[in-house]
Amino acid sequence: MRRGLVHVLAWLLATGAAVTLSWWGVHTVMAGTVYDPPRALPVKAAEAARQESKALAPPTRRTSPAPRKPSATPPEPRKPSPIPSKPASASPSPTGQIRSYDTDGGRAAFDLGPVSASLVSATPASGWSMQVWKTESWIRVEFASGADRVSVFCTWHDGPPRVEIGTY
Repeated sequence: MRRGLVHVLAWLLATGAAVTLSWWGVHTVMAGTVYDPPRALPVKAAEAARQESKALAPPTRRTSPAPRKPSATPPEPRKPSPIPSKPASASPSPTGQIRSYDTDGGRAAFDLGPVSASLVSATPASGWSMQVWKTESWIRVEFASGADRVSVFCTWHDGPPRVEIGTY
């Protein structure tokens, strides 16, 4: 009986020491990962910056050439166009409307294009925190305060972007 009690006591001490050492190591590592939350850009400032960049950009529309009359000589071969300096992106950039969604947890603003969307800004309300997830076909902004959660979910995987707000 005494031998079993000594074994249990030794096991408890060893397990307690291992748990304490592990907790201390994880706590030390995780304490170094704390960072300032991202500062949100106000929606009006984002709209002004977008308008300014559009005003500075050269026009991208091309006019179609006038139709040619048929001739006896074959047309000269075209020279290859120069390689663009900016590589084409894999996903089309949104060029739609900026829409803002107010919730109890904060405000999220999206640039809703015809086939995709992007997050313009997300600002938590006082006393709320915020987390953002992004993939190629959706963006989720979650505001949290204690056990309360508000999620603003923008999807465009099977059609034009749509936004859903859920509280749980």
